Amino acid sequence: MTQLDALLDWYATMTPQSISRAAELYAADAHFRDPFNDVRGVAAIETIMRHMFAHTDNPHFIIGERIAQGEQAFATWTFVCTLRGRIYEIAGASHFRFNHEGQVTLHRDYWDAAEELLQKLPVVGAPIRWLRRRFAAVPPQP
Repeated sequence: MTQLDALLDWYATMTPQSISRAAELYAADAHFRDPFNDVRGVAAIETIMRHMFAHTDNPHFIIGERIAQGEQAFATWTFVCTLRGRIYEIAGASHFRFNHEGQVTLHRDYWDAAEELLQKLPVVGAPIRWLRRRFAAVPPQP
């Protein structure tokens, strides 16, 4: 099993009890960034994961494609959770860099917060959907 396989298996099967495995998978000074967080260190990364379990129901990742090249890797995923009784699915991807010990030194998540989350929310969703329609190019009809 590669470092990437171990990491993605951890994400796919993560529970509140398995969050502490982050110290095995991430370097002590690892950098994690997503649309809402920009942190360094295993403790901060674990805090993000604990927050996910505290504020959503049944959060889990479905891992899609993966590509590894040297000390870098890229993986696609779908994050699924329930929030206030409604199921949300967020499609995204992650870029990883590994050190010589196989631990993650950089984890950067890429996903469109407006499309994947905010426009689906009851109050803020309507203005975001309006803006997306307003700025979308409409191709000519054949």
